[in-house]
Amino acid sequence: MKRGTTMTTGNHATTADETLYRAKVQIFTLYERFWHWTQAALILLMLFTGFHLHGSLDLMSFRSAWELHVLAAIALMTLWVFTIFWQFATGNWRHFVPLLEESKHAPTLTQALRGWLTMIWRITRYYAWGIMRGEQHPYKKRLRRKHNPLQAFAYFGLMAFMGPLLWITGIALLTWDFWQNATALSTTEGWRTIAAFGHMLGAWLMLLFVIAHAYMATMGKTPSYLIRGMITGVEDIWLTEEELCYLRNFHPHRLLEVEKSASPVSSTA
Repeated sequence: MKRGTTMTTGNHATTADETLYRAKVQIFTLYERFWHWTQAALILLMLFTGFHLHGSLDLMSFRSAWELHVLAAIALMTLWVFTIFWQFATGNWRHFVPLLEESKHAPTLTQALRGWLTMIWRITRYYAWGIMRGEQHPYKKRLRRKHNPLQAFAYFGLMAFMGPLLWITGIALLTWDFWQNATALSTTEGWRTIAAFGHMLGAWLMLLFVIAHAYMATMGKTPSYLIRGMITGVEDIWLTEEELCYLRNFHPHRLLEVEKSASPVSSTA
């Protein structure tokens, strides 16, 4: 990398005053991988049993579906409680917040928003069109930003909207007999209808998220590259010299291979 040149290393332009290194790094920790796959299994189980409760499927009894659905929900909410604590304790939450990284590299929030929307468009265009023409992925995965802006936005929506919508409406429906007489308004069927509608809306949104997520997981260097990365935790990313020194000094076991590069190349996200 030539000194003084400007390059795009992620979702913002960076002045390259130091060499970038292409490296194989264990970017996802053991807990992240446990969280991901356990959450995936529980969500699939809840979708499967939930559509039995809705009447869309008829492969098990209503009671069995209800019991499995409730147990999976309790397990998933417990997992989320521990994960939220872990996210804030480790600072990993920063990877999921839209505009957080962009605002550090733009003089104003307006410019940060413009740069973020531009990168969202470029990534969307790449997945819709560019990937079929052999174009390079516009986002370069970095240690400080594991997810591209489109991924971060989707995961943020999952955790900030879809999850709470399902939890609140699900608990409301589960405890209906307990709280229906708490206030005069709750004695009507209107509130239960609203809760049921919200729960179904959340379920359909979750199903769409799962389908899109599974499809996008096949869009790495090879169809299995990103899936394998979430199993082993290892992916190719770009490191600055400072990040490389940090890993060598504090997490040498996570740094598997380093290759000094003269120019950036595509890093799938």
